[in-house]
Amino acid sequence: MAESFAFEIAAKVLEKLGSAAYERISLAWGVREEFEKLKLTLAVIGAMVLDAEQQQARSQELSLWLQRFKDACYDVEDLIDEFEIQELRRQVLERRSTGSKVRHFFFGSNPLAFRFMMGNKIKKANEMLDEIAANKAKFHLTPKHETNVIHRERETYSFVKTSSVIGRDEAKQHLVNFLMDPTDGEDIPVLPIVGIGGIGKTTLAQLVFNEESVKSHFELRIWVCVTEDFDVKQLMIKIIKSANGGESKDMNKEELHKALQDCLNGKRFFMVLDDVWNEDKKKWSELKDLLCGGAQGSRIIVTTRSRKVATITGTIPPYDLEHLSYENCLSLFLKLAFKEGEEKQHDNLVRIGEGIVQKCKGVALAVKTLGSLLCSTRVQHDWELVRDSELWKLKQEENDILPALKLSYDHLPWYLKQCFAFCSVFPKDFEFNPLYLISLWTANGFLQSPYENEEPKDIGNRYIQELLSRSFFQQVEDKIFTFTFKMHDLVHDLALSVAQNEVNPCNHYSTGNVRHLRFDLSKQDASQLTNNLNRLQSLFLSDKEGKADSESLIAEVISRSKHLRVLGMSKCSFEQLPNNIRYLKQLRYLSLVDNGNIKRLPNSICNLQSLQTLDLGGCRGIEELPKDIRYLISLRELRVTTKQTRLQENGISCLTSLRILSFFECENLEKLFEDIQNLTALRELYIYECHNLVSLPQGLKYLPTFENLSILNCEKLDLTMEELELEKEEGGSLRKLRIGGVPKLESLPRWILLGSTQTLQHLCIRKLENLCTLPTWFQHFTSLQIFTL
Repeated sequence: MAESFAFEIAAKVLEKLGSAAYERISLAWGVREEFEKLKLTLAVIGAMVLDAEQQQARSQELSLWLQRFKDACYDVEDLIDEFEIQELRRQVLERRSTGSKVRHFFFGSNPLAFRFMMGNKIKKANEMLDEIAANKAKFHLTPKHETNVIHRERETYSFVKTSSVIGRDEAKQHLVNFLMDPTDGEDIPVLPIVGIGGIGKTTLAQLVFNEESVKSHFELRIWVCVTEDFDVKQLMIKIIKSANGGESKDMNKEELHKALQDCLNGKRFFMVLDDVWNEDKKKWSELKDLLCGGAQGSRIIVTTRSRKVATITGTIPPYDLEHLSYENCLSLFLKLAFKEGEEKQHDNLVRIGEGIVQKCKGVALAVKTLGSLLCSTRVQHDWELVRDSELWKLKQEENDILPALKLSYDHLPWYLKQCFAFCSVFPKDFEFNPLYLISLWTANGFLQSPYENEEPKDIGNRYIQELLSRSFFQQVEDKIFTFTFKMHDLVHDLALSVAQNEVNPCNHYSTGNVRHLRFDLSKQDASQLTNNLNRLQSLFLSDKEGKADSESLIAEVISRSKHLRVLGMSKCSFEQLPNNIRYLKQLRYLSLVDNGNIKRLPNSICNLQSLQTLDLGGCRGIEELPKDIRYLISLRELRVTTKQTRLQENGISCLTSLRILSFFECENLEKLFEDIQNLTALRELYIYECHNLVSLPQGLKYLPTFENLSILNCEKLDLTMEELELEKEEGGSLRKLRIGGVPKLESLPRWILLGSTQTLQHLCIRKLENLCTLPTWFQHFTSLQIFTL
C-alpha cells in the first residue's frame, strides 16, 4: 500500500518553477531557458506518473523508474532552493557593512562562480530527466490527471443480519426517532451520519433501513450506493431501480425525471444515500430538487466520512457515530474468531484477543478484519503475531480496514497527501498543536497556495481544517489561542502504510530513500544513525536519558545531512551545538526544546538565512542569544528561554519577517527591546513565566498586524501607562488577549486595547487578584465573542 509520492513531489516542484518569484530569479540569473526545459520535461513525465503509480505493484522495473523520477524531482527542488538561498545571502550582504567580515561571512558567494556552478547543475538535472523520459516508453503509460483518476468503487446493499450487529441500539434509536418525527419543514429533512471509514456508518443505516417500524411507516424505501463522481443521471437510474425495479438505462434526463416523479409522487419515502464523497453543492442541489415530489414525512439519511459533505447535505446537525465500546468490540471479535461457545476452550487465545481488540480502538471493521483473520487458526503464536504487529504490516483483503481507510486517502487532493503521510513520523497518540505542525509542513515545502503572499499559517490552518473535516484528525481540546488534535490509531496505521518509503518513525534506519526520520538516541545504537543520511529532509532526535555522546554524533550527522530542512533535538543533553550547523543552508526549522545543558549557541547559526523557526524554549542554561541574530532574515517564529536581564538592541528587533515571538521562563529578564515597533509583520506575542519582567515596550501599540497577546505568571509586570501617552484611538488589530498571574494589574491595560474595539474577539483574564471591576469603555468591544474569567 506504500505510495511513491512522485506525482505530489513533481506537482510541488512545477508549482515552484511556475511561480512569479522563480520567474524573477530565472531572469536575474539568466537561466530562464534552462528552467523552462526543466518545467517542460517534468510536466511530460508527470502526466504519466499517476498511471505508473497505479501499475507499479505489477512491475519492479516500473517501481524503480518511479523512484528514479521522484529522486530527480527532489534534486531539482534542492537545485532551485539554491537560487533562493543566494538571494537571501544578497539581502544579508546589504545589511552588513563592507570589509573583511563580509567576505569571511559569505566566503564562496561570488556571483559569476555561482552562475557557472548552477548552470552545470541544471544541465545535469536536464540530462537526468531526459534519460528518465526516454525510458518511460517501455512501460506504455497513459497520461492521467488527478481529476480523472478512477479510485476503487465500493458497492453496498441494504441487507444486514441484525443479530451480527453489536452495540448500536442507542444510535439506531436516535435515527428511528428522526425518521418518525412528525414535524416537517419546506425541505425534505436530511440527516448525515459522519465518521471515519470502517466505524459502522453503513451498518447502522442498514440496521435502521430493515427496522420493522420503519418498514411499516414508509410506503417506499430506497437504498442507493452513491458513485464517487456523483453523476446525477446515474443516481436517478439507481433511485428508480431501487424504488420499483424498473430499467431506465436508455432514457435521457427528461425521461428519467418523469420516471422518478412517477416513483415518488405523493409517497412518503425513506432514502439512504450511502457513502457520499461529493463536495460540490451545485450537484447536491440538483439531485435534491429532483426528490421534491414525495409526501410529507419523507426522510433522507446520508452516510459520509466528510464533515464538509455533511454540511452541504444536512438540514439538521450531523450524527457523529461513536466508536464501539471495548466490551462490544470484544464480543464482536469473539463472535468472529470462534464458533459459538468455542472460546471457552481457549482461555489463552481469549487473553491474547483482548490485547488485539485494544488495537482496534472501537472501529468495527478493524475488529472484523482481525477476527476473521484468526478464525482459521488456534495456534497461539499466530495470535501473538497479530497482537504484536503493526496493523499496516498484516495481510489485508480488499474489504478489510486499511483498504477501506485508503479510500479516504485516495480522495485527498495531492497537496494534502504528503502533509498527512508526514504525520506518521510522530508516535501513536501524539497530541499535535497547529502551530507546531504548520511550522514543520512549511519547512518541508508542503504548503501550496494560489496566492503568492498568503501566510503559511493561514494555508496550514486551512489544511488542518480539511483533514479534520475528512476525519483524518480528531480534535482533543479547544483552547482560547489554539486547540489540540490527534490521529486515530488506525488512521496512523494508514499513514504509516502509505508513507513507508518516505518516513521512518520506528527508531531503526536502513534505507537511503527515507526523507523523514525519528530516532531516540537513548534507546537505539547511535552508530545506526550515521548511514544513508544524504537524502534526509527531517530529523527528530531525542536523548532523554543522556546516554549518547551527543555533541560528536550531532556534528557527524550534520556533516552527512546536507539537505536537512527540519532538525528537532528536543530533550537532548549536549552542551554545545556544533559549529558546522552553518553548512545546513536549507535548514528552515531548528528546535533545541528543553535542553537544560546548552549555555550558548555558536554565532555561526546566524549563517542560516533560510531558517524560519528557531525554538529555544526550555533551554534554561542559555546565557545570551547570538550577537548576529539580526541576520536570520527569514525567521518567522522565535521562542526564547534565556538568562539575560536585557535583550540587545538591534538584535531581535531587526527580524522583520518575524510573525510569532515567545519568551518562556526567562527568569532574569527585566525588559524587552524598546524598538519592537520595527517588527512590522509580528502577529503574536507570548510571555510566560518571566517573573522579573517589569514592563512591556510601548511600541506594541504601533504594530500594524498584531493579533494575539498572551501574558501568564509575570509577578512584577506593570502594564499601566500614563493617560497622556495614549495617542492611538483606532486602527488596532488585536483579536485575542489573555492575561493571568499578573498581580500588579488593577485595571485592563487600555494602552494595549485602545484601538481594537472593533477587532477584539477573545478575552481571557484569570488569577488577577487586584482587578476588581471592568472599565466603562469595555462596552465598546462590539466584536467580542468569548470572555473568560
